[in-house]
Amino acid sequence: MRLEARIEELAERYKAGQDVHLRIKLWNGRHVDLSSDPKVTITLTTPAAALQLLRPNLSVLGEAYIEGKIELEGPIGEVIRAGEAFTRRATVRKPFAPWRLRSHSRRLDAEAIRHHYDVSNEFYQLWLDREMVYSCAYFKTGQEDLHTAQEQKLDHLCRKLMLRSGERFLDIGCGWGALIRWAVKHYGVTATGVTLSRNQYDYARERIQREGLQDRCQVLLCDYRDLPVDARYDKIASVGMVEHVGRKNFPVYFGVAHRHLTAGGLILNHGISTSESNDGAHALGGGDFIERYVFPHGETPPLSLVLGEMGRQHLEVTDVESLRPHYTQTLRLWVSRLEAHRSAALALVGEKRYRIWLIYMAACAHAFEQGWVSVYQVLAGREDEGLQPLPWTREHVYRHDASTEPARTRWP
Repeated sequence: MRLEARIEELAERYKAGQDVHLRIKLWNGRHVDLSSDPKVTITLTTPAAALQLLRPNLSVLGEAYIEGKIELEGPIGEVIRAGEAFTRRATVRKPFAPWRLRSHSRRLDAEAIRHHYDVSNEFYQLWLDREMVYSCAYFKTGQEDLHTAQEQKLDHLCRKLMLRSGERFLDIGCGWGALIRWAVKHYGVTATGVTLSRNQYDYARERIQREGLQDRCQVLLCDYRDLPVDARYDKIASVGMVEHVGRKNFPVYFGVAHRHLTAGGLILNHGISTSESNDGAHALGGGDFIERYVFPHGETPPLSLVLGEMGRQHLEVTDVESLRPHYTQTLRLWVSRLEAHRSAALALVGEKRYRIWLIYMAACAHAFEQGWVSVYQVLAGREDEGLQPLPWTREHVYRHDASTEPARTRWP
């Protein structure tokens, strides 16, 4: 009875604000509403689960859900919004820390990659696109399906890098190999991909063989720090990789890129960044949940740190593009596809893993929508003598007939 009374007191306190559209259903069938129009129901499976609500943060609530201590009813987007509003009202927030300085040894990085990516290729195939791209898609209208939007993203990357037939192309953190295969098939390059995930490596090799690209396309199972010292590439991409590197290793990471890039070469870094002014989900405990269950040792630094270190490693930044709305839409599509394949996902990875990925991706969609995090594509070249060999405008990125636009040249 004491726990029931405390939950009822909590509900009365929240009703005054009318901003937490939540119904709390108790273990004995009773319920209390925190607003006049609850859109989400939290069911406490046992009296002990009530303790999760009396001292909540996003990590506590997320753990309670994936461990089956609470059940959630309602559209997943409304679940996330109600959870954020509830914890924001109740939580004593942490001081803002946009990144955490962690050790990133080869062993720890390999373990973290295995934890996240070596779940099951079949599981990822349920909700990713047909090319198996696990990063932000690119929308031209916002109405495209996931397959179209991811193909547009692959082409957007290639056009920004101005890939040309015969060039040597490196993708650091190549995932399941979508970008290197796209670049070989559509731009005629010779491509190398690098990954630490055995599952991704096996999948990428199989698709390269199946599509007959083995003469011009290869994937290496190794750490980016262990690339052959004499390897040189005309263009380099890094998509969704910098989050695994860690700020401590930024000098090494971008130093490796500079060392392996030919004179006049270009690198495109595509990565998630934390807002420098908004404490968002971190202060509500969301980062703790991600660290424990999803991305061990992950870091999402502010964009300024990425740009600063690129400059210190003699990479001249020439273009920066924010794709925050694109990642919001991408995550929503992933969540919808995962929910649509729930039965198959449960058979492959079980209830707990399914719940982790569902709540994680839905929460990330909310975080991007709110501006707590963003994603940026940063194009840079080596700081060589003279001007970068880029066109005068960005037309080559958006017009297929602009590939012959003259490049800037040094003074005669």
